[in-house]
Amino acid sequence: MSEEVVQPASFAFDPESEAAIAQIVARYPAGRQASGVIPLLYVVQRQMKRETGSAWVPLKGMDAVAERLEMAPIRVYEVATFYFMFNMKPVGKFHMQVCGTTPCWLRGSDDVLKACKEAAGVTGYGQTSEDGLFTLTEVECLGGCVNAPILCVDDDYYEDMDYDSTMRLIEALRRGDRPVPGSVIGRQTSAPMGGPQVLTDVPGE
Repeated sequence: MSEEVVQPASFAFDPESEAAIAQIVARYPAGRQASGVIPLLYVVQRQMKRETGSAWVPLKGMDAVAERLEMAPIRVYEVATFYFMFNMKPVGKFHMQVCGTTPCWLRGSDDVLKACKEAAGVTGYGQTSEDGLFTLTEVECLGGCVNAPILCVDDDYYEDMDYDSTMRLIEALRRGDRPVPGSVIGRQTSAPMGGPQVLTDVPGE
């Protein structure tokens, strides 16, 4: 039996969210505001993170989006439950999302997963650590395949991960440090390992 999610009794957009909503809704023609449903769900999730420390979208938050965009609530529910980036229940302070799709798997995502389990103290996907700091989730293709394996923590991508770098990252987060996102091996954007190359730099040419 799945655990019951305790829903807040109410939800109201705070001033920071209201400012974001004003910018989002202005992008769409009159009568087409429903196109902003995904950005507004992000607004709700980020506000919940600010208010509770857990980034998720409660039912009352979805209702608030529906009212603001003049949509039937069921249409908002359909969108929120379809996309994995919206959390339908509270998550830990640090939401660790491990990509296990083919490029990441071939380059060692199993080792990243193993380190996440050991360092965070969870047994598998969908688990939150007892201290409430870490939630572990499996995701399909984070879109950073060239720098695989990828571990996404909240909205930050940590690239070229392995067992040891994952352990160090989680230990840093536990201490309250937030390492700079990006390649942990110093790769320049998505250049080849060892640095950028052009055709004249290729050995033997």
